[in-house]
Amino acid sequence: VQLQASGGGLVQAGASLRLSCAASGHTFSNYALAWFRQAPGKEREFVAAITWEGYSTFYADSAEGRFTISRDSAKNTVHLQMNSLKPEDTAVYYCAATPLSNGDYNPSHRARYEYWGQGTLVTVSS
Repeated sequence: VQLQASGGGLVQAGASLRLSCAASGHTFSNYALAWFRQAPGKEREFVAAITWEGYSTFYADSAEGRFTISRDSAKNTVHLQMNSLKPEDTAVYYCAATPLSNGDYNPSHRARYEYWGQGTLVTVSS
């Protein structure tokens, strides 16, 4: 499984960005894909997740109402639309994937994800 994240950049507070995660190397019909982020000096934290087949979505409190995760089955791509960005959203954003067949799924549990992309940097200036 390969995950390629893109779409990061430098924006001002209040702006929007859309991140993309192109997934390849597997059929993702029974997978969950997620976005995590890691700010300088902090641990990697959960942002949002989506189940590929059931289309269930999950959000961290910090993302709820501002971010939207979606998937494009035809392109095997997951998007994270981020609106009303804040300086505290500054981080490297990583996409991750895991098969749902491996037991209970807790979307925010970092160790649950088997595959990780390389990350894309989002910088929000005040």
